[in-house]
Amino acid sequence: MNRIRVGIWLLSLSTLVVATSAFAQAETDRFSAGGYLRIMTRPDFQGGDGKLGEWNLYGRLLNEGPYGLLNLRYNFILPDASNSEPWAAVNLRIEGGSFQNADTANGILSNFRFSQLYVEAGNILFKNVTWRIGTLDYYPGDLGLYDMRPAELFYDTVGVSGTYRTGKFDLLIGAGDAGYAIRGADYDTIFTTGAWARYRITKHLEIGLGGQGYYEPSISGNQQSPYQTPGVTYVDYYRHEVVQDFLLANPGKEDEFPGPSPRSSSSGRAVWYLGFGGFGPVMWDSFYGYYMLKHPDNYYVENYQGQNYTIYIHDLTDQRTELLIGNEIDFHIVPGYVDGAWAQLYGQDRNPDNTQVAGEDNRNFASTVLRTQVYLTDRVHYLFETSFAREHSLNGDLWREHVDSVFTSTNGLSDPRGLAFGDTDTRYTWQGKTGFVFNPAGKGIYNRPSLRLLYGVQYSNQQEAFGNSFNQNLSQYNYFPDVERHWHHVVALEAEGWF
Repeated sequence: MNRIRVGIWLLSLSTLVVATSAFAQAETDRFSAGGYLRIMTRPDFQGGDGKLGEWNLYGRLLNEGPYGLLNLRYNFILPDASNSEPWAAVNLRIEGGSFQNADTANGILSNFRFSQLYVEAGNILFKNVTWRIGTLDYYPGDLGLYDMRPAELFYDTVGVSGTYRTGKFDLLIGAGDAGYAIRGADYDTIFTTGAWARYRITKHLEIGLGGQGYYEPSISGNQQSPYQTPGVTYVDYYRHEVVQDFLLANPGKEDEFPGPSPRSSSSGRAVWYLGFGGFGPVMWDSFYGYYMLKHPDNYYVENYQGQNYTIYIHDLTDQRTELLIGNEIDFHIVPGYVDGAWAQLYGQDRNPDNTQVAGEDNRNFASTVLRTQVYLTDRVHYLFETSFAREHSLNGDLWREHVDSVFTSTNGLSDPRGLAFGDTDTRYTWQGKTGFVFNPAGKGIYNRPSLRLLYGVQYSNQQEAFGNSFNQNLSQYNYFPDVERHWHHVVALEAEGWF
C-alpha cells in the first residue's frame, strides 16, 4: 500500500465512511453492518464531570463522552462485479451518547436516535450515478484530532440526491426539505438545494468545492412562517423584556401589543477542501473550511403578568454568520517508529444585530493540537498530545477569572441585568495528554480498535473551565464555598473502535 493510500486510510475517522467501506467488502451478502464505539471511565478528584475541558477546541481526546453508532445495510439487488448493472440497497443508522454506568443518563434509550435512513440505487438512467432518497448527509472527511466535519453538507436534509463518480471526478447534486431539522416541533417547510464536486488532479493532490442554500417562504396565515414583531431591540430580546417595556411605555394597552409582520427567510453555506500528500514524510494533509449565513430564528414566548406573548425575531437573527477553517497533516517523524498529527483551527462568529451582549455569536477563536505516537512495539504505543487555544469575545467580558469575580458586570460593578458575564473577554486554555495506547491491529495513530490509559492536565485563565457542579453562590452563608481552580487533572481508561 503506497503512502497516499495510507494517508487517506489514517484520515478515515469518519465512522460512516468506515462503515461504508465495510459494506463494500461484503457486497456478496444481502445484509451487512458496521459502526463505531467509544466508552471510558475518567476518575476526577476535582469535582468535574469526567471531561478535561469545555469542548473539542482543545482536541477531541479526553474532551468527548461515550458514543456508539451502528450502520445497517440490506441489499435489495446486489451489484455485479463490473458495477454496470442496476443495484439497490437500504441503509439505517442508529447512534447516541450514553451507556450504563458511563455517564449521567446511564444508557437510557432516549439518548439514542435513528439519525439516517435512505435508499440508494445505482446505474439507473445513467451509468456511474448513485441515486439516494431519504436523509442526504454527506461529508468528504473530517479533522480527526478535533472530530469536526467542516465540509459537511445536507446533514439537515431529507430529499433526493444523485452522485456521479469516476476515477478522478465526483459530482453530488441534492435537494429536499430541512424544516424538521431547523424548526423541530415548530415545523415549517424550508427548501434546500446544493452541490459538491471533487477532482483528483493527481494521486498526490485533490480539491473539492460545494455549497447549500435554504429558502423559507412567507405563507399567509401560517403561524410557523417567518415573522418579525415591530420595535423589538436586541437588548430587550436578550433580557426577554419586550412586553414589559412596551406596557411601561403604553400602560393599559395590552390589546394593542403590535402584531407580527411577515417575512421570508434565506440562508446558506459554502464549503471547500484541499488534500495533498504521499511524498516525503507527509502521509496526507487535509484543509477544510466553510462560511455560513445561519438560518434566522422564528419566535419565543414571554410571560408577563400571567399572559403569554409570542415575540417574532426574524430581523434580529438574520445576519448571523460563521467561518471555520481547519487543517490537519499526518506525517512520519521516524518512519516505522514515530508518527505525528498536527492540526490547526480558526473560527469567527458574527451577529451584526448584537452590538452589546457578550456571547458566542460575536467571537474569534484559534487552536492548535499536536499529537505524537511512539511505537514501542507493533501493538504497544506511547502517546503525547498538547494543545493551546485562545477565545476572544468581541462584546466584552464573557468569562470569569476568579472565584470572587462579579458574575454579571457593568463597568466592573455587580449588575444582575448586565449584558456581560465575569471579568475577562479572553480565555486561554492549554492541555496536555500522555499515556499508553494498545492497538491490537498494529501501528497507526488512527488504527482501531484502540485501548488507552491516559493522564490529562489542563490550565485555563478561566475559573473552573470544565464541567462541574460547584455551588457558585458568594453568600457568606453558603454551605459549599468555592475555591480558585485553574488546573484540572483526569486519569482515563478508554476503548475506541470501529467495525
